[in-house]
Amino acid sequence: MSLYLDNAATSFPKPESVYQAVMQTMREVGASAGRGGHRRSLEAGRLLFRAREAVARLLSARDSSRVIFTHSATEALNLALRGTLAAGDHVVTTAMEHNSLLRPLYLLRGQGVELTIVNAGSDGLVDPADVRRAVRPNTRLVAVGHVSNVSGTIQPVEEMITVARKAGALFLLDAAQSAGSLPIDVSGSGIDLLAAPGHKGLLGPQGTGFLYVAPRVALRPFMAGGTGGHSTLEEQPAAIPEGFEVGTHNMPGIAGLAAGIDFVLDQGVSVVGGKERSLAESARQGLGNIPGLTICGPPDPLLRGGVLSFTVAGFDSAALAFALDQRFDIAVRAGLHCAPLAHRALGTFPGGTVRLSPGWFSTTAEIAFFCDAVVECIRTAGQ
Repeated sequence: MSLYLDNAATSFPKPESVYQAVMQTMREVGASAGRGGHRRSLEAGRLLFRAREAVARLLSARDSSRVIFTHSATEALNLALRGTLAAGDHVVTTAMEHNSLLRPLYLLRGQGVELTIVNAGSDGLVDPADVRRAVRPNTRLVAVGHVSNVSGTIQPVEEMITVARKAGALFLLDAAQSAGSLPIDVSGSGIDLLAAPGHKGLLGPQGTGFLYVAPRVALRPFMAGGTGGHSTLEEQPAAIPEGFEVGTHNMPGIAGLAAGIDFVLDQGVSVVGGKERSLAESARQGLGNIPGLTICGPPDPLLRGGVLSFTVAGFDSAALAFALDQRFDIAVRAGLHCAPLAHRALGTFPGGTVRLSPGWFSTTAEIAFFCDAVVECIRTAGQ
């Protein structure tokens, strides 16, 4: 049995419709959107519009033109930060963030942006009151990851959005681990900026992502180049979305992303996320009686997404993951998961954790096999 339990990094496999959309776009469309008036380019433009509409449906966004396609969530986060912040602005973020958010903030800190990182509890939860206390008169942005990629902790973002609103600040949500598994209503909740990848919970190809920008946000471009329009301007146009989608679109990837979103919406976001969380909870229960094994994150399964991290006393996490791969063909992730501050908060720095993240196509039988394999790896390592 070959098991893939690393869906928090990249979901696999994809729905058949995703593979078909990618190949069909390459074979039958071929052209670039907005780069010609011929029928193939116009069809690419229609495909691009349909993909924006799919994202808007997923996020309950009223205007699909506020969706900017990027090549990753990392690019989307950089665009959100560089497009809104200037020297003298203050940002509040948390210790549970991925380096995709923290490193751009560190870079901006060196350029005059002030930064406060709010700590988390040992379960990975951030107290909104701590976020409120971190706010200053010059706070421009509150930036938070919806679900921890390490512990699966679901942050109380609704309360944090309220904090940002009262402070007159923008709110940026990193939805890398929640898009496609937790319902998100950007219009109703007051989210100003939302970044997400296409290749994780949305079941699309790698090299895809997007940034949602609320109407009240005046975004500045941080890259310049061809957009297919406004060609006489010397400066980069700030029209959304065209001015922010520099260069040729990844049309096969975007078509696959749209197909992935359609698949998730057909199943139901709550259904998809519920299955992933149920499987993670089954793993938690299956591993719970192993001596020396500690599971990270909140004990309440309602406060965790479909990610489960653990350590085993006396065992190197990387070595355990390697054994699972080599002996049982089980793919999991080990280490710091690009979130070193989160591991400090959780008490798992510097060794990191073993992380499993089931997906829509995972089964209860696979989770049971995984738990048995962990027991066997630990047993034989002591011999």
